[in-house]
Amino acid sequence: MRHALAGLRVLDFCWVGAGALVTKVLAEHGAEVIKVESRARLDNLRVAPPYRPGAEGVDGSGYFASRNNDKKSLTLNMRDPRGRELAAALAAQADVVANNFRPGVMERWGLAYEDVAAVNPSVVYLSMPMQGSDGPHSGYIGFGATIAALAGLVHLSGRPDRTPVGTGTHYPDHIPSPGHALVALLAAVRRRSRTGQGALVELSQFESAASIVGPALLAARDGGPEPTRRGNRADGCCPSGVFPCRGDDEWCALAVRSDAEWRALVRVLGIDDDRRLATLAGRLEHEEEIEAAVAARTAVWDRRELTNALQAARVPAAPVESSRDLLEDPQFAARGFWRRLVHPVIGPISAPSEPFRYDGERTGPERSAPLLGEHTRELASSLLDLDDDEIERLESAQVLW
Repeated sequence: MRHALAGLRVLDFCWVGAGALVTKVLAEHGAEVIKVESRARLDNLRVAPPYRPGAEGVDGSGYFASRNNDKKSLTLNMRDPRGRELAAALAAQADVVANNFRPGVMERWGLAYEDVAAVNPSVVYLSMPMQGSDGPHSGYIGFGATIAALAGLVHLSGRPDRTPVGTGTHYPDHIPSPGHALVALLAAVRRRSRTGQGALVELSQFESAASIVGPALLAARDGGPEPTRRGNRADGCCPSGVFPCRGDDEWCALAVRSDAEWRALVRVLGIDDDRRLATLAGRLEHEEEIEAAVAARTAVWDRRELTNALQAARVPAAPVESSRDLLEDPQFAARGFWRRLVHPVIGPISAPSEPFRYDGERTGPERSAPLLGEHTRELASSLLDLDDDEIERLESAQVLW
């Protein structure tokens, strides 16, 4: 067994969510990911809930732990010139340097792509500013909720008769931004392995999020009706949605994509076989009526029994799962999806593994997230060639801090 990215060294200046997920995947495939942190300016996730009772503090955040497993933590005070010199020395030895700061931060530290490439021409340099490195909005800062609103995701999320509900941080922080950045970064790493050429990879998180609403943007451009929220309805499907089941807050998601699936749904739920509803066009004319009829029938079913009955009839369906449901899901269990890690402060953690496998190649997670500065002394000695006395002096001076 081997790791696909073994031998790749990543200097990780990313913080919070989107960038941290990119480097997390690299770490889980065997890259040595060195997360550069500072006690002077903590990663926001280090002080973000949830906490296990009694595990509060910079090393007790479950949120941080879920984004940074398999990494090493090096504390450097980037406000100190000596801290910036040490960071530059590390960048000169890195295969990948990654950040998700707004433009200007890495430049002020002397760690812009041009600075690093001057001493490390083969470096692959990832930058993930919110709205690119130039242009009138390049200096704006924001998080996932800001980006989702700017890109139109919030406006399109929810029911048409209600206030938008938004997408949480899943879009863009957990799906498009890290996904697009990871594909581009791995392509550059692959080219580097073949040619020795480095690359600057820049991802505008705003543009990444906007790609999700491409059809709505095209519809607006072409002068059609203004795109708006549609709840759980989907093009080419009727009915499509999340319907109540027996019990407290129990639901089943289903979608009918064809006339054959409609006939199967009618049979399973015992709905009157109305000829007007035999075609998609007819069903769309009576969509609200159909949804009410389906909801009345699903409400007496157990969600899992309904899912099984619909799937057996070849109607796409799935139960709406809680967090506990996912931890106990037999499909995940059969695939070994959840890995047990033990964090020195938080304790046992159920960590998700990658949803893909490679023949003969291992994927993580294998180690829990690092404590703040856990590997500072190790890395200062092995990569920066500092002896114990110098390390102690730099710690006392709050440089390695």
